[in-house]
This record gives sequence, C-alpha cells and structure tokens, in this order.
Amino acid sequence: MSLILRSSVFAPRFEFVRAIGAAALLLSALTAAHATEKAVVLPPPTIDVAAAPESEQTAVIAGGCFWGIQAVYQHTVGVIQAVSGYSGGTKHTAIYEVVSSGRTGHAESVQIRFNSKKISYGKILQIFFSVAQDPTQLNRQGPDVGSQYRTVIFYSSDDQKRVAEAYIKQLDELKVFKSPIVTRVDRLKAFYPAEAYHQDYATLHPEQPYIVYNDLPKIDNLKRLMPDVYREKPVLVSSAAASN
Repeated sequence: MSLILRSSVFAPRFEFVRAIGAAALLLSALTAAHATEKAVVLPPPTIDVAAAPESEQTAVIAGGCFWGIQAVYQHTVGVIQAVSGYSGGTKHTAIYEVVSSGRTGHAESVQIRFNSKKISYGKILQIFFSVAQDPTQLNRQGPDVGSQYRTVIFYSSDDQKRVAEAYIKQLDELKVFKSPIVTRVDRLKAFYPAEAYHQDYATLHPEQPYIVYNDLPKIDNLKRLMPDVYREKPVLVSSAAASN
C-alpha cells in the first residue's frame, strides 16, 4: 500500500492528504508498534573522524526514500542542513522520474552538513544504522524496492571511509542485527539536490499516510533512543540560515 500512496502524491502531491485523512488516522494507530520494531540500540563507533578546524563537515548517505532520512537529520542537534538528492549516477539522470527507473546508478541520498564540534561523523553513522534505515535490506527499504533505495555511505575522504568500514565491521562482529549488514561504502563522486517538492517533505506533510507509517516512527525513535542528539524543531532547507 505504501508504494501506491507514495507515487500518488505527485502532481499535485501537496493536496493528496486532504482527500484521505481517514487513512492517515488509521495508519497513525499503527505507528507506535512500527516504530518499536524498526529501532535498534547500537553502541557508538570505536573510532571516529576528528573535528575539523573549520568545524563544518559533510556526510552523504542513502537508505531508502530520502524523505525519512532527511527528516531524521533535520531533527538532529548539530546538523546545519540536510538536503534530499541523488548520488551514484550522472548529472543528466539526476531527475526523480528517471532515478525511479532503478537504472541510473543513483540512490536517493541525503547530504548532511554538520558542525563537527557539536556532533561527530561517527554519531551521524550511529543514527543512520540505528533509526534512519535498516542496513540489512538489499536494494530496498520497507515498501520501496529497487537499487535506488539501496543502503550506502558515500565517503568523501579516507577518514570517512575508514570510520564507516570499521563501524560496519564492529556492528557485524557484535551481531546487533539478525542478518548481515549490506550497506555499501562507496566513494562520493557527486551529490545532486532533488527537486524542490522533495525538500522538507516530512515536515510539510506530516499527515500524508506514507510519512505517518514509514517516516514519523524514525523521528520518534531518534527522540526515544537518542534524546541527547534530538531537537524538537527541525532545521529546514527553506531556513538553512537559522542558527544551530
């Protein structure tokens, strides 16, 4: 059902929820149980990237629909901006309808600019594996299927690669998941921001059934399991100049 609900919100997507408010209320009743199932309590990485002298760093990750991952990091302390977009393919194929074919090499991704004096790269990854996605699902997340929904950490430096690979090894050795982690660690070639209507989507449409069932639980899990990095007011793409 979620696949249908997600694809149906386009053109015009922003009015979709008005016609199906009853469905949103029904799905809201399922949210608490769904949230409990998807959250995993994880230890922090044993190694991390040091804070940069200029403090601002960037991470690019992918793990399913970018709406939910963007929303999680928009509610994370120390994040300056989280932007939905595409990584893994070329510039001319970085278009939603084309990426959705699953044949472009792109993954729906989120670029996270963060203050490394407030939150570390390792903590970004801990959130990623704990509440933002399921790292054991291959080429899918929940109802969304295809290589564009694969789980990937796109590294931009040797330090990021080292920390990401070490953390995956750490979690696998601890057997914190019932299945092996399939998250890839790939070099970042480029990040292309997604269309404007994808930005801040979970915040703008909290009653949309796909968001209610798939993404609001992720935010709830962040608040419940990692209260030290949770902030109630999200930092939005439309208000990136706000202080953090």
